[in-house]
Amino acid sequence: MSRAALRCSGCGGSNIVEDALYCQAQQVCVDCGSVVSEDALASESVYVGGSDVSYSRSTAGAKKPCMNLIIGVQRVISICRILRVNSEIEKLAQVYYQQAYQHESFIRVSLQKKEHLAGCCLLVSCRLLNWPISMATISCLLDADTMVMGMLYIEMIKVLNIKAPIVNITDVMEAHSHDYQISSLHVPEELAESHKVLTQRAVELVELAADSWIVTGRRPIPIMMAAIYLSWQSLKPNKHRLKLSLEKFCHLAKVSKHRPATMRLAEMKEMLCKLGREIPWVREAVTPGNVVKHVEDILKHRYALLRRALRAREDALLAEGQASCEELPTKEDAPAHISELGDQNPNASSVELKAERTQRPADGDHPELPRETLKGPEPAANWGKRVLFAPPCVLQAKRSRAEQPERTDVTGDEDISDSEIDTYIRTPQEAREFALTQKMLSE
Repeated sequence: MSRAALRCSGCGGSNIVEDALYCQAQQVCVDCGSVVSEDALASESVYVGGSDVSYSRSTAGAKKPCMNLIIGVQRVISICRILRVNSEIEKLAQVYYQQAYQHESFIRVSLQKKEHLAGCCLLVSCRLLNWPISMATISCLLDADTMVMGMLYIEMIKVLNIKAPIVNITDVMEAHSHDYQISSLHVPEELAESHKVLTQRAVELVELAADSWIVTGRRPIPIMMAAIYLSWQSLKPNKHRLKLSLEKFCHLAKVSKHRPATMRLAEMKEMLCKLGREIPWVREAVTPGNVVKHVEDILKHRYALLRRALRAREDALLAEGQASCEELPTKEDAPAHISELGDQNPNASSVELKAERTQRPADGDHPELPRETLKGPEPAANWGKRVLFAPPCVLQAKRSRAEQPERTDVTGDEDISDSEIDTYIRTPQEAREFALTQKMLSE
C-alpha cells in the first residue's frame, strides 16, 4: 500500500509523512498532527471513518447460543415427541422457551427450574393451540412438584405477557381416556367401549364428585381414573365387567394404576350410595357392591336426588336433636324432688332438709343416674360426621396433640423416696456401700 493511498482514521486526511525524530520511525498526519500506526490506516478505496470494531462484532456469523439453552431446547423437543403433539405446538414451545430463557427473570435460576420451564412452555403452547393436556401429566413426566410447576407457570405467562385460555374438563378427560386401550381393536366386544361415550359419562361423575367435595384438594389423575372405571362398568353392567377390579381394569387397558385411585373409587361409591338410597323406585338396599347398576339413574336425576338427600339428612339431625333435648332433666323435676323429701320427713324443719340435700352424694357418685348423664355435655365432635358431604380436610382432620405439662428444671435438691433409691443402684459394689451406710446410720 503506497503512502499516497493512506488516510488518517481520525480526520480522514491523506497527507501522511514519516517522522524520524525518535529512534523508531513513526507516521504522522500532516492535517491533524496525530501519530498513526499501520492498524489505524485505511485504504482510499475502502475507507471506514469510525471507531475501532472488535473481531467478534465485525464477523458476519451469528452468536452461538449457550450450551444450557441448546440442552433446554432439546428437552422441549423430547417432551413434545413423548406426548406426540403436532409440529406447530413443538415450534411454538421452542420459541417460548428461548424467550423465557433469555429473560432477566429466568436467566439466573437453577437448572432444575429451567427444566420445569420447558414443561411450562409446552403446556402454554398446548393450551393456546387447543391441545388438551393437564399440568399433572407434565409434572409426572418431569418428576416435578405440581405446586412448583403451577407457580412457575403463572410467573412465566405474566413475564411473557401470554393470555392462556382456561382448560375445559371435558377436553382433559377426553385426552386422558384415549390412554385406555379398551376399543374393539384391543379387547373383546363385551369389554369394549367408545371413548366418546366413556368421556361423557366420566365427566358427569367428576362434576358430581366436585359437588360432593371429593375433588377438593385432590390430584386429578386418580379421580379421572376412578371416574373412567366407574363409567366403563356402568355403561354395560354385565358380569364380565362387574367382576373386574380396578387393578385388573388398568392391566386390561394397559395403563399404570395410581394408588390413590382406589381411595377415590371408594369415596365415589359411597357418594353414589347416599344418592341411590333416595331413588323412589329402588326397593333393594343400595350398597357399594350394586350401586354401579344405578349410576345411570343417579346421574340422570342427580340434582333432585342431591336436594332430597340433603333434606333427609337435615330432618334426621333435627329429630336427633329433639330426642336428645327430651332426655335432659328439666327444672320441673327439682320441686318434685324437694316435696318427696318433705313427705319422707314431715316433721323436719327447713334447716334439716337443707342439710340433708347438702349431704347427698356428689354427681359422680349418684346411685340412680348414670355417670355419663351427670358429667355434662362432651366436647363437640367433628362436624363433618354430621353433614352429608364435607371437604376431605374436615373428614380426615388431624388430631391436635395433647398439651404437655410444663417441665420444671431439676436442681438436684429434690427428695428421693426409698422406693426410688433402688432404681439408682446399678452394681453390687454400690449395693454393699448402701447397706454399709444404712448400718452406720442405724447405730
